[in-house]
Amino acid sequence: MTSAAQRPGAIMVAVLYGLCCHIAFIAGVGAMMVVLFTGMTWGLGRLPAPWSWFADAFLLVQFPLLHTAMLSRPGGAVLRRLAPSGLGASLMPTTYALIASLQTGLLFLGWTPIGGVLWQAHGITLAIFATCYAGAWLLLLKAILDAGFALQTGLLGWRAVVRNQAPVYPPMPTRGLFRVIRQPIYVAFALTLWTVPTITPDGLVVALVLTAYCVTGSMVKEARFARRFGPAFAHYRARTPFWVPFMPGRKG
Repeated sequence: MTSAAQRPGAIMVAVLYGLCCHIAFIAGVGAMMVVLFTGMTWGLGRLPAPWSWFADAFLLVQFPLLHTAMLSRPGGAVLRRLAPSGLGASLMPTTYALIASLQTGLLFLGWTPIGGVLWQAHGITLAIFATCYAGAWLLLLKAILDAGFALQTGLLGWRAVVRNQAPVYPPMPTRGLFRVIRQPIYVAFALTLWTVPTITPDGLVVALVLTAYCVTGSMVKEARFARRFGPAFAHYRARTPFWVPFMPGRKG
């Protein structure tokens, strides 16, 4: 909440953060969609070996490490200090989405292709893989909508500042895809990694590392939800499968 005298400056800052966030979000997701589809062969990095190996390794590990760190309590404290005029707490969802989007763009645009193509789909096989790939992205979009579009895209933070309100975070998601499994965002994200029609050594490494992040990230998120929502999450976890629908042993 800001005073009348502070409102114009706060709105300008919030709109600027929101604009940067949404541009970075569209660019980062767009880069990921295109570069993944090509099996990581369209990266813009052009470093010679062996420097390209170290650069690609850095790009790959920075995404899960920083992404996870920002969700921790110390990471949240840092995020709250990344906006001026006392707006850090309100703009934290926007700042988080902005940094995550920049990380995504950095990973996929900055990648230096190293290996050759191991397998390439053609004809009807290409059409099948392309359809599955598009379906995985649609599934991811649906999961984001079910989890709270404003929160996931950073809209929640800057919009609250413009309205001179505290951010209202959505409740624990239990509807839509969250009625089927507890972690549909991570599952859909992993599916985008394994439905590409071009298989390369680069793509396999990226898929393996980011799938491992999806699994561990799901577990970290569950621990965070257990602390935040307590018995409500325990009840939800007891009746909803972890990753695979209709899977016995639902607690994951």
